[in-house]
Amino acid sequence: QVQLVESGGGLVQAGGSLRLSCAASGSILTSYIMGWYRQAPGKQREFVAAILTDGSTNYLDSVKGRFTISRENIKNTVSLQMNSLKPEDTAVYYCHIHFPQYGSTYWGQGTQVTVSS
Repeated sequence: QVQLVESGGGLVQAGGSLRLSCAASGSILTSYIMGWYRQAPGKQREFVAAILTDGSTNYLDSVKGRFTISRENIKNTVSLQMNSLKPEDTAVYYCHIHFPQYGSTYWGQGTQVTVSS
């Protein structure tokens, strides 16, 4: 089993910044993908960003250039630096970890990000 604990959400004005962090604990394998999804009210959960063990990254088009994902493999943590936030970024952000060799995925409890206009 793997546990994910998120932190860093909150309320910010448009144009502001927030940093989300997620710490994984439990049975962590050496190869995994960590990242973030988000879900706005009335919408489906969508992919935001992910980072592989080798450091390669992938982003939702609408956040490219504004969000930066990073990880510390030794600590099994992933962070999402969010700059130039927009009201449409308002959502509950979920951390996830995926182990490709087993096809298993775990989710955090979610952290609310609210961007006021």
